[in-house]
Amino acid sequence: MFKRHVGIDLGTANVLVYVKGKGVVLNEPAVVALAANDSKIVAVGTEAREMIGRTPGHINVVRPLKDGVIADYLITEAMLRHFISKVCGRMRMVKPEVMICVPAGVTSVELRAVKEAAEQAGAKKPVHLIPEPLAAAIGARMPLASPGGNLVVDIGGGTTEAAVISMYGLVVSRSVRVAGNRIDEAITNFVKRKFGLIIGERTAEEIKIVIGSVIPMEEERRMEVRGRDQVSGLPRTITITSTGVTQAIAEPVSQIVAAVKAVLEQTPPELASDVIDRGIMLTGGGALLRGLDRLLAQETGVACHSAEDPLSCVAVGAGLALENLNLLKGSLQEEE
Repeated sequence: MFKRHVGIDLGTANVLVYVKGKGVVLNEPAVVALAANDSKIVAVGTEAREMIGRTPGHINVVRPLKDGVIADYLITEAMLRHFISKVCGRMRMVKPEVMICVPAGVTSVELRAVKEAAEQAGAKKPVHLIPEPLAAAIGARMPLASPGGNLVVDIGGGTTEAAVISMYGLVVSRSVRVAGNRIDEAITNFVKRKFGLIIGERTAEEIKIVIGSVIPMEEERRMEVRGRDQVSGLPRTITITSTGVTQAIAEPVSQIVAAVKAVLEQTPPELASDVIDRGIMLTGGGALLRGLDRLLAQETGVACHSAEDPLSCVAVGAGLALENLNLLKGSLQEEE
């Protein structure tokens, strides 16, 4: 009978779904819109994200995941059910076999919550869980089968995961709850503090994508930003520069760099020499942040490069891991 293998990158910002033989078939925001009076789901994913900051009082738009873990169990379950149905079809004869990524530093309670939410959403039991950095490294096609050190840094929406991996196992790992969302927050606070302008999270993300850089750019960029004046409450437009954004995001970026350094400091000497040879692999949406590879190379003295398709590495890795369960038996996250 036909078995459907599904790898899910259950991210704070986005959910990506990989299906064996088809690749990444779904990439939607981890956002749900609910009716305020009866909590009935109004929209999920892209449709719900369009509503952020634009809804009337009777609709609430929520992110059910915070810092890479489930903040609202029932809404996460409903969101997973929606995405699994979208990918596998509602009239399923066979439940899909599912592998879900979780941050390396999660507690057994958080693991159980992810597992149960996926099972309730229609996945076949048992649902397999894989540490995010391991999935990212598999998806980035790093040489994990041999005994040798591979350093992967996965920067998502809620967490940054840095890990040294050898023979499909995590040797040293560090998970910090500072990533894309915290960088967006830093931009929001900077605009409010410097210009007295209140902007929404979507605008902050747009600023990060269009002119954001962790190191000063050779040619300064400018961008017009619209928001609400903090004093008058009226709409206003300002111009923000890439230099301003670099200053604004310096603190969260330094925490990401510190996490990578902490992993390198704890790496056994033999594996450290492998990492110097192979370099640091950047995955996740944060890998697209301008200058991050150069900054990490400067700060650590180790060459750094981004994966070919950093956004889909974790989902692809989860799917590939499901096809090679026998190689990964001891490395998967299990409840204690």
